[in-house]
Amino acid sequence: MDNYDVIKVIGEGAFGKAFLANGKADGKYCVIKEIDFVKPNQEKEASKKEVILLARMKHPNIVTFFSSFQENNRLFIVMEYCDGGDLMRRIRRQRGVLFSEDQILSWFVQISLGLKYIHDRKILHRDIKAQNIFLSKNGMVAKLGDFGIARVLNNSMELARTCVGTPYYISPEICQNKPYNNKTDIWSLGCVLYELCALKHPFEGNNLHQLVLKICQAHFAPIPTTFSHDLQALIPQLFEVSPRDRPSINSILKSPFLENLIAKYLTPEVSLEMIPCGFWQRFWLAGP
Repeated sequence: MDNYDVIKVIGEGAFGKAFLANGKADGKYCVIKEIDFVKPNQEKEASKKEVILLARMKHPNIVTFFSSFQENNRLFIVMEYCDGGDLMRRIRRQRGVLFSEDQILSWFVQISLGLKYIHDRKILHRDIKAQNIFLSKNGMVAKLGDFGIARVLNNSMELARTCVGTPYYISPEICQNKPYNNKTDIWSLGCVLYELCALKHPFEGNNLHQLVLKICQAHFAPIPTTFSHDLQALIPQLFEVSPRDRPSINSILKSPFLENLIAKYLTPEVSLEMIPCGFWQRFWLAGP
């Protein structure tokens, strides 16, 4: 930690603390996650896995990994600092005032592009929630973060079996202890989109049993009718109880009302990523 000036603690969870810091060499802000290896082996392995995954992630809508190092039986992960905080805090700041549909779709498309990037690499996030989506550049850029419980699949049809995630965002298949695949991330993505529209969780209960029942029945109130028909129609698709009936992230991004927005976020790097998938090649201007 000698290369950084620690400014303050900005988070604390099961895996350790997160600090806002300043690099002494470049003077730039960064976030440093500290994981104590004295804790159980399971956490140690999850932390190492996160480092390996983060080091491979290169996408404008995924929190950038800078480096990692070990000191005194602790692992430190140095990451990009997103000055807009997380999406959950941004939602709370609204105090009941709805976001514009343009703002919602801007964030949603960016989150979806980040999710496409990891799904194309056979990775499940498994903990998509407003708290794990970070904002930067005056809240205009949305980035997917916290890959602590992500899992790489051997192939796209392999099903994971571990029950993980945050209760408000977990899918029916996880509630029912069934195998699941990347469609569980789609359900969680639906929860985030619903929250952006309604400023509250789609599924709530007085206890865990009640919450699980609502999730398994996909019982949720419609979003406000001030939003477009396209947006109102998308949410039930993401909340299909059967994973097979839920769209893939590629299908979601091909929705006509979203497709037109995607060009705004296609940096050359993202465009190159999309080309092999045959994805909207008309958005890519021919280079040399």
